[in-house]
Formats: sequence, C-alpha cells, structure tokens
Amino acid sequence: MKIVKTTIPEVVILEPKVFGDDRGFFMETWQDRHFRESVADVTFVQDNHSKSTKGILRGLHYQLEQTQGKLVRVVSGSVYDVAVDLRQSSPNFGQWVGVELSASNKRMLWVPEGFAHGFYVTSDSAEFVYKCTDYYAPEHEQSLLWDDPSLNIDWPLIDDQQPLLSEKDKQGELFVNAEHFD
Repeated sequence: MKIVKTTIPEVVILEPKVFGDDRGFFMETWQDRHFRESVADVTFVQDNHSKSTKGILRGLHYQLEQTQGKLVRVVSGSVYDVAVDLRQSSPNFGQWVGVELSASNKRMLWVPEGFAHGFYVTSDSAEFVYKCTDYYAPEHEQSLLWDDPSLNIDWPLIDDQQPLLSEKDKQGELFVNAEHFD
C-alpha cells in the first residue's frame, strides 16, 4: 500500500497494490498492522456503505462527541471527497483537502478525528464505503455549509449546477459560527 501525503499531513491518500488480469483484479483494502504503523494507531468499530446519484453532496459532517476518524473509498462510480481541518490547535485550521476517489483509481482517503468530511458525486451514481473509529451518534453530529465562502472549497460542480442536499445539510453552519475542536 502506497501512502501519499496531502497538503494537510494527517490526511493521507492510500493507493493499494492492484493485481489484475483478464479475469478481474485483487487488492488488499485494509490491514490493521500496516495501517497502525504507517497511517494511524486507531481501532475501527463500524463500517458504512451509501449509494448516491450524480450531483448529490453529502456533508460536511463531523461529531463533536464520539468523534470519528474515517477511512473512505468508492467501490462504484466516482466522487470528489473533502476533509476540512476543524482543530483549532492545528497550523492547518480552516484548510481543506479535496481528492477524487473512484472505483477505477481505487484510492482511499484517511480523514482523522477533528475534521469535517463530505463528498460530491461526479458519476451517474456512486457507492461509497467507509470505516469509522467510533459509532455514529446523530445527537452529536454537526454540519458545515458546503459552500461557505471562507472555506472556498473548489467543488467540481457538474454544469455549475447547485448540488442536491439533504435538509440537514442545507442548514449547515458557517465555519466562523461552527463549533470546533481544541
């Protein structure tokens, strides 16, 4: 597994070794020992799987308690995946990383605790799977506005159309008003 640093050092791209032939392919997507030694010494407790259609944006979500680190990947289609640093003590506070994740590039993204996370579907549909370091706790979930001008995230919007959002995500907070981590 190749580890690729991003502009925020704690957020890393993982590129698995893919072995393929005319029958298909094989790849190892996660191994506890390698992940702990090369990326983060964490324990995953929950796996999630979602399917969304083109133009849907999910996020930018985070939990203030039961904070989750997430190892995310796409098994069908493609998304633009974003992590925003919400750690006030970080030199990267308020900065973001965006990466294309797709079934074809097979990349994964590690989003540690202390980050808001979201993705935008760029293919006809996408299936998104991720491992979490803590359990989903809706009572602690927060959401940043996807189009907050202070974050200035460069979402690759299809035909410059507004994304499709859940009601919860339409009510997200501006970064300046949001609760952050220490």
